[in-house]
Amino acid sequence: MRILLVPDGFKDSLPAAKVIEAMQQGIHQLNSSIQTHAIVASDGGDGFLESVQNYLDLQMIAVPTQDPLGRSIQAMYGYDPTKGIAYIELAKASGIELLTAEERNVMKTSTFGTGLQVKDAIQRGAQKIYVGLGGSATNDAATGIVSALGYRFLDAEGKEVIPNGNGLRNIASIRKPDVLDDSIEVIAINDVLNPLYGPQGAAYTYGKQKGASAEELVLLDDGLKNLSEVVLKELGKDFASVSGSGAAGGSAYGLKAFLNAQFINGTSFILGLSDFNELLATHTFDCILTGEGKIDHQTAFGKMVYGVVLEAQNHAIPVFGICGKLDLSPSEVKALGLADAAQLYDPSKPVSYSYEHAYELVAQRTFELLHKHFGTIQSQ
Repeated sequence: MRILLVPDGFKDSLPAAKVIEAMQQGIHQLNSSIQTHAIVASDGGDGFLESVQNYLDLQMIAVPTQDPLGRSIQAMYGYDPTKGIAYIELAKASGIELLTAEERNVMKTSTFGTGLQVKDAIQRGAQKIYVGLGGSATNDAATGIVSALGYRFLDAEGKEVIPNGNGLRNIASIRKPDVLDDSIEVIAINDVLNPLYGPQGAAYTYGKQKGASAEELVLLDDGLKNLSEVVLKELGKDFASVSGSGAAGGSAYGLKAFLNAQFINGTSFILGLSDFNELLATHTFDCILTGEGKIDHQTAFGKMVYGVVLEAQNHAIPVFGICGKLDLSPSEVKALGLADAAQLYDPSKPVSYSYEHAYELVAQRTFELLHKHFGTIQSQ
């Protein structure tokens, strides 16, 4: 028996490489003769840079920058000097993982630190910059990123607006930088399909997990809408309803509006680097195991599990999911394209238990799921 492992990381508990390791442990508990092949993947969010490193020979550049609250940190990005291509993971400088639960305040957080990384890459000669979105602590629509590149956002009185979630409502005009190289190609590696604002937009979908109250969600959504109206008026660009514009607190929208970025699906990008389809075409796998922190109704909006399902459909290989929390019914799991799914969460135990024991629980759920569907597997 051969099994392909393609999980994402589990936020706040396990990176993708550790999820793979735990899955392999569960598989070998079932039968040590089962062969596994693993792909360290990402949907463009957390773990994007590590995934790219597995497949490309890059220089790792440490940049003095800022975290989402403006504190000094160093953050890494990857650079290929021979091709002039940079690979930046937004979460490295602007990620929610950089803040404690108490510090998460999406009204004040900014992507300015990621902008300093972009600026450094440009100064090194980068002509193409891939930005892996997702895992952000922000809702500033990349106003922080482009502020680091010289953009200025002004209120109705001509005063500069701080580029954060709270400031978006006050933006009345935009000042472009005097010098901006329009030949530099920016690609937003996108992990979701949400629009910029509205019920399915960046604020209402992801703002709560970034620390926003119900009242603040309204203000954030109003701010995103206001920014889009100012951009339409001053720059003649209307990308608010483009699928994926809401990624990373609207950063995808801002990169497109201010830096002419194109969008690429994160899962497809990483799986392309790993030769995923060629692997499926040239090797026989009995099933694929994927997973991420949560499988719910948002999974079909571009998350990695859904991307793996879509890529695997052409090869008629069953895909099973392991997740921290499963918020879908069995029929919804099937509709998503998964053969079955199992969660780490045990309602009889505190929520923290599944985070603290994630490794052994991934191994256990992997064993249980495979045993359920394949029974006792004889040694080959």
